Amino acid sequence: MTGALIVGVLVAAGVYLVLQRGIVRVALGFVLLGHAANVLLVLSGGTERRGVPLADAQNAPPADPLPQAFALTAIVIGLGMTAFLLAVAHRGRDVIGGDDTESDEGTST
Repeated sequence: MTGALIVGVLVAAGVYLVLQRGIVRVALGFVLLGHAANVLLVLSGGTERRGVPLADAQNAPPADPLPQAFALTAIVIGLGMTAFLLAVAHRGRDVIGGDDTESDEGTST
């Protein structure tokens, strides 16, 4: 229940920030959505049924490494997307003079 609440709060905050006008806020919204996806992926592995990381002498079943592998992949993709959005924000500041996505002043057609 706590994990679902964490995912819900992260998604709500991420969607709120993605709907803002500034590109930096949009980037932070995507970061929060990425964190929500990572928490959801880790929770999909189950919090109660996790075993030991490696099979040991007590014949306990090992933990499922697939959710952690998916979360690691999502972290890498989120980092690349964040770097790209921040580069777009930096370039937009140079060209337009700010990070407002609604203003089209300073653009030439």
